[in-house]
Amino acid sequence: MPKDFEPTSGIGASSKRREDVRFLTGAGRYTDDINLRRQTHVFFLRSDVAHGRLTGVDTSAAEGMPGVLKIFTGADFAEVGGMPCGWQVTDKHGQPMQEPKHPVLAHEKVRHVGEPIAAVVAETLAQARDAAEAIVVDIDELPAVVNMKDAVKEDAPRVHDDLTSNLCYDWGFVEENKEAVNKAFDDAAHVTTLELVNNRLVANPMEPRVAIGEYNRSDGEHTLYTTSQNPHVIRLLMGAFVLGIPEHKLRVVAPDVGGGFGTKIFHYQEEAFCTFAAKAVGRPVKWTSSRSEAFMSDAHGRDHVTKIELALDAENNFTAIRTDTYANMGAYLSTFAPSVPTWLHGTLMAGNYKTPLIYVNVKAVFTNTVPVDAYRGAGRPEATYQLERLIDKAAHELQVDPIKLRRQNFVTEFPYATPVAVEYDTGDYNATMDKLEEIADHAGFEARRRESEAKGKLRGFGVNCYIEACGIAPSNLVGQLGARAGLYESATVRVNATGGLVVMTGSHSHGQGHETSFAQVVADMIGIDENMVEIVHGDTARTPMGMGTYGSRSLAVGGSAMVRATEKIIAKAKKIASHLLEASEGDIELKDGAFSVAGTDKSVAWGDVTLAAYVPHNYPLEEIEPGLEETAFYDPSNFTYPAGAYACEVELDPETGHVTVERFTAADDFGNVVNPMIVTGQVHGGLAQGIGQALLENCAYDEDGQLLSASYMDYAMPRASDLPFYDVDHSCQTPCTHNPLGVKGCGEAGAIGSPPAVVNAVLDAMRSGGKDIGHIDMPVSPARVWEAMNG
Repeated sequence: MPKDFEPTSGIGASSKRREDVRFLTGAGRYTDDINLRRQTHVFFLRSDVAHGRLTGVDTSAAEGMPGVLKIFTGADFAEVGGMPCGWQVTDKHGQPMQEPKHPVLAHEKVRHVGEPIAAVVAETLAQARDAAEAIVVDIDELPAVVNMKDAVKEDAPRVHDDLTSNLCYDWGFVEENKEAVNKAFDDAAHVTTLELVNNRLVANPMEPRVAIGEYNRSDGEHTLYTTSQNPHVIRLLMGAFVLGIPEHKLRVVAPDVGGGFGTKIFHYQEEAFCTFAAKAVGRPVKWTSSRSEAFMSDAHGRDHVTKIELALDAENNFTAIRTDTYANMGAYLSTFAPSVPTWLHGTLMAGNYKTPLIYVNVKAVFTNTVPVDAYRGAGRPEATYQLERLIDKAAHELQVDPIKLRRQNFVTEFPYATPVAVEYDTGDYNATMDKLEEIADHAGFEARRRESEAKGKLRGFGVNCYIEACGIAPSNLVGQLGARAGLYESATVRVNATGGLVVMTGSHSHGQGHETSFAQVVADMIGIDENMVEIVHGDTARTPMGMGTYGSRSLAVGGSAMVRATEKIIAKAKKIASHLLEASEGDIELKDGAFSVAGTDKSVAWGDVTLAAYVPHNYPLEEIEPGLEETAFYDPSNFTYPAGAYACEVELDPETGHVTVERFTAADDFGNVVNPMIVTGQVHGGLAQGIGQALLENCAYDEDGQLLSASYMDYAMPRASDLPFYDVDHSCQTPCTHNPLGVKGCGEAGAIGSPPAVVNAVLDAMRSGGKDIGHIDMPVSPARVWEAMNG
């Protein structure tokens, strides 16, 4: 198929997102839209100090207030399990990480601002809030520790008294490479060193988190309605590890979800509380987060401090990389937090380059801050930012072209086994760079720079490459690396008698367009209209067990499960068709929604075969049982490796330090593309978040652990005026070799590739103004730029 050809339906077509009809007309059904009969409301009284001993929680005055049904404190959860961590990391000495208990409500101590101390359940939210204000809390305030390097000092305040230190783990990878890496640096012709910060971020999805717990006394069944990216995982974690509810007695429903970006992967205290409280009060219990609560209760992202070094030989070939990173865990271990700076970060330090030796050290640290976990890209943006800033710095130290230096060191032969334990199956990094230079009009940059200078502005061009390991897999491997769950996906395909299909999937959509793209895949395989395929997700009572949606795994893993289930459907349908057509099963072909006998004009329509499956008059039941319904589980054999090259042009005002992104170009290799329009939209969203991190966003604490950026007054989210129109291309396709669709994943790419491109462009602009500072940390705010230009 020519690269510029786009079909009108099926795989490769830009089918309009069917879910947008309800979203754009206000007909979406989000968790907060659900209101149950006799519903009550909960308000959480949260700590306003970062660290202290709870010496008293007096609820007596609040208990008698109007509408109050019950007040809960940490003592009510003394016999309940803590919030579980889903990944265990083993340190460089072979010892398991330190893993403190994470209570549903604070017990004995508070460890970060925003930690829930008490919860008031009342008839209305206003009554619950009023009663919470009447609770008297006595806290013996203790010194807080926020800075990671301070936290690991021997005399640092201990976040958890029962741990030996604030160091969760000290991870080395690959440990056996360490001596060889050090020798490579000793022998290097040139060494570039860079210290940098991956700034802490707040995800801020459009929809805040919501939880509604319900308990049916007649059958002992619990139901949790929640804003989750993976309802089956929440059921598993909460049922087995927190509340001790058998899975067949716990239903988790995640209806329409308004964005997640990773922050809705995790199992949160409020979900466990509402489920627990619904049984205790005998009525449904609802909680809807305010935006202020979200800032201090949703898991934050990033927050790494890194020293990274690159060794090069006399011909500018990369010979070794060495990194030391401090990664903030916050006060507790969130669900997948330990894996983010280790297996999702260290394994990507090779990037697009054939560096033969790499050593990564990560110290994960507890501090008196909100827990930190996966945020769009999860470890991959952190690794890419370190590596691509380092390579740019090396290029300028060596006075060579940054693009040429990258090309010289690209991996060009596949499969390629990196020194950090992953194997890239396919790619073409020169092709994406070629496409980038073409559509970014790199050749015309100098003319645009002169135009900016004529206006008194400085113009910069920044470039970077990225590679991502996504579609996290396989289960047996990640199990060996510490994952406490499998990472397979599942699908059940049910064909109705009249030919329509219902596809039930464990993958959950929170903005990716699953209901459209999944339907395209199944419809394309059969050759029927996409509207004949319904996608069902988000309800553990209606869908097979699945691990959820994150890490760009939906099509690569969930879509592959659908392919396998649909293949089973087609195989059985061919058996039926062979009887209807009185032909050998091996001669039956399926094309354009009809079964035919090869080499003849004999055929039977899809709908006739599906009807026969449920009205079995024309085939022997002893050979083929009635019905058409199949389930498949898919456990991938490897990660997928999307890659690309990005370019950013900025204009800098030297008088104010203000940076404007004038042009942004993204050339990506996502393998086969199911819906180009949806893919483009995913890249656009990721670019907005990556540019936001580079220029604007920063979650900041003071030395006492008070959250300074706790609202949109203090946390700068990108607006439309901060972003340019993007030039996006994904025509450089090297299909994945190990999943049936040949897809790689696109959801995180924009957020991974954009921050270093922006910062590289800003530094290039500063150099054009005669100021070469080597590095500037994100966010590249006007104040920071002005200070760097004038300091």
